[in-house]
Amino acid sequence: MKRLLSGNEAIAWGAWEAGVRVASAYPGTPSTEILETLAPMPGVYAEWAPNEKVALDVAIGASYAGSRAMAVMKHVGLNVAADALFYASMTGSEAGLVIVSADDPFMHSSQNEQDNRHYAKFARVPCIEPSDSQEAKDLVAAAFEISERFDTPVLLRITTRLAHSSAPVEIKGERQDRWAGPPYYRIDTAKYVMVPGNARRRHHVIEQRIARLTEFAETFPYNRVEMGDTALGIVTNGVGYQYTREVFPTASILRLGMTYPIPSQLVRDFASRVKRLIVVEELDPFLEESIRLLGIPVEGKSIFPICGEFSPEVVRDSAIKAGLLPESTRIPTAMPDKGPLPGRPPILCPGCPHRGVFVVTSKLKLVVNGDIGCYTLGFLPPQAALHTCGCMGASIGQAHGVAKAGIQQRHVAVLGDSTFFHTGMPALLNVAYNQSNTITIILDNRTTAMTGHQENPATGITLQKQKTVAIEFEPLVRSMGIQRVHVVDSYNLKQVESALRDCLDSNEPAVIIARRECALLPEARKQWIPLQVDPEICNGCGLCFKVGCPAILQSGEVDEKTGRAKAQIDRLLCTGCEICAQVCARKAILFRHQVVESSGKS
Repeated sequence: MKRLLSGNEAIAWGAWEAGVRVASAYPGTPSTEILETLAPMPGVYAEWAPNEKVALDVAIGASYAGSRAMAVMKHVGLNVAADALFYASMTGSEAGLVIVSADDPFMHSSQNEQDNRHYAKFARVPCIEPSDSQEAKDLVAAAFEISERFDTPVLLRITTRLAHSSAPVEIKGERQDRWAGPPYYRIDTAKYVMVPGNARRRHHVIEQRIARLTEFAETFPYNRVEMGDTALGIVTNGVGYQYTREVFPTASILRLGMTYPIPSQLVRDFASRVKRLIVVEELDPFLEESIRLLGIPVEGKSIFPICGEFSPEVVRDSAIKAGLLPESTRIPTAMPDKGPLPGRPPILCPGCPHRGVFVVTSKLKLVVNGDIGCYTLGFLPPQAALHTCGCMGASIGQAHGVAKAGIQQRHVAVLGDSTFFHTGMPALLNVAYNQSNTITIILDNRTTAMTGHQENPATGITLQKQKTVAIEFEPLVRSMGIQRVHVVDSYNLKQVESALRDCLDSNEPAVIIARRECALLPEARKQWIPLQVDPEICNGCGLCFKVGCPAILQSGEVDEKTGRAKAQIDRLLCTGCEICAQVCARKAILFRHQVVESSGKS
């Protein structure tokens, strides 16, 4: 049976058919849909973990216990999970262990575009890369088999284009049942306890393992030679293979499904059969450098870009520029010239509860250390209310560091509820332990919003829709040593400002829990009441425009005295959060109860 599946959906199907029992992940684009697809399938335990290291530790534990297990994360998540990756490389496991890394060339939704093939080489674990959805499914099974055959974790690397594009996939619908019985835990301290004496022995084991994997790569069926015109030979991988086939239809191709370790002899043989050898690979010259280390002349990044995502157009244009293809092969764009699209910068959603907090921090002229989440968009004008953003959980540590550097200007750290669980908690512990006057604002919108409303430890629901304990922030942060704690409604600007002023007046660590559910959650949508502007009162002062809500527009009416455009509200976008009404000095924007009353009168 064939189904149209994205790469992410195909990986979930492949894992299920391969008999995976435990899967753990932290949501992050472009990998999120893998566990969302896998979670409802029978015979699988799937969970959202607080962060990627926890997810990988969970998968490692399950594989130690004899169950095939998988950890899933976006590329930067592997930075968080690196500690676990390296010890798992040393220990190996009892059953297959697969780590999916979804890299993001061009940074569609990421803060960098690191090439995680380096992690495979760094940790001495095999890296395999599918080129389409069918291979994404098939290579999961292959990854589990390699993991068990060579006693190693396997890194399955995909990229955004493969994760989110769809293609026909053959689905068996049958699940391997060799692990149908209860798992058995085998105690082997020499293998699984990495004290120095054991670890020294295991290091030799993994070096021997890499040597055996290099031999295996020579016959790995997904390392495939397609001979054509021998004037040009191309080594490629992943989705780059698809672009290569399209742009160089007659060239000879060595497609590598395993990019670490590479099959040395296969590469040598291929190189000897072509006159000119090039590499088509996104991001870093990983294969190019590996081939050059074999003493083989090869080109790559001298022709194709090192930054950004490839496409057939990028590959073709680069090849023409390098003289690999004639100018006549350039394909004119098929898109009609309709002029530029209207500008649509990323911005906080209408009704976003984070907006209220940023309105107040801007009013108080506070420097705000940001984090990864929806609230990152607060750095854009007109709010321009976020001043740093590095990685998950960095905001609190940065603000603490500023305070310890002796800067008198008070800094605020903001991060979301899910991010606080991810890596914010250790940073807040550090604030309490080492006593800085950092003010931390937990933007608790009751979900993991930016990746698509996934559950987290505060929501009381698991990935598989089971009711569970809902962690409460106030007692949690108090137990971590923070005594000054405020819980406020994010929509209530007076509450937010009062809490912030109280924290600023003190010189101790403080936490503000700014709570209001994401305006896009189903229950929140039921409460939407679009507000209205009274054009008789509005004088176009522009205060409401500064909150940066896309539902507030300039009307075509101009105030006679000020000469400024009056405001109007887009009823299709407005949720009725009342933040604009609170900042309106002339009371020209009606509050929710006024809208309801006026509608009753009419």
